[in-house]
Amino acid sequence: MKRGIQNLLRVCGITAGAAMLCLGVYREETEAILHKAVKICLECIGIG
Repeated sequence: MKRGIQNLLRVCGITAGAAMLCLGVYREETEAILHKAVKICLECIGIG
């Protein structure tokens, strides 16, 4: 693949990720995601 196309795909991926992050913050989903992350982490180490 040409270098220009690779760079374009990288920029598109980063832009899409940033847009999804902003959408989640806008929809106030940060608390739910944090709660799920803590629950998964505690299950992995065997506490939860």
